[in-house]
Amino acid sequence: MQAIATKKNASDEQILELLRAEGTFERGFRLLMEQYRERLYWHIRRIVLIHEDADDVLQNTFIKIYRGILQFEGKSKLYTWLYRIATNEAITHLQGKARHSAASLDDSADMLGNRLLADEWFDGDDLQIRLQKAIALLPEKQRIVFNLRYYEELPYEEMSAMLGTSVGALKASFHHAVKKIESAFKEQDH
Repeated sequence: MQAIATKKNASDEQILELLRAEGTFERGFRLLMEQYRERLYWHIRRIVLIHEDADDVLQNTFIKIYRGILQFEGKSKLYTWLYRIATNEAITHLQGKARHSAASLDDSADMLGNRLLADEWFDGDDLQIRLQKAIALLPEKQRIVFNLRYYEELPYEEMSAMLGTSVGALKASFHHAVKKIESAFKEQDH
């Protein structure tokens, strides 16, 4: 088994090797968490927006990963598989919140802006709050595609593997999301 020089530069192959070898699963899982915790947190945070919700979803994501990592077949890149789980957990979280909320989308966006201002972990300015409000108004699929493309800069091909959607549909979703965000900014300016 190859020696791993430092925790931060462990390759996916090295992590998977540790996870699959007898007696090193826990070490491999710790490395996986250290390698991907921050990236997954920010991916989730951009979907659910609130720090506490992102922490909860991240915890659920790592529980799912822990339970299923040995079934990972390597047909996609490891981070694509991890992001798919994180995205699904974030969507499940939002759907659960939506079932318990009767507020309109506009009310939700205003409430989100107020929560972001009160969130000690949010360090954005007024423009960032306006952007987050506009993103919050997007349909779920467009919001996820926008976040993956704009913030994560993921290629459409990787998003396609992650979300199980065609590249053409993803490009259309991103285009519609950008147009709706532009429209929301124009509306906010009036």
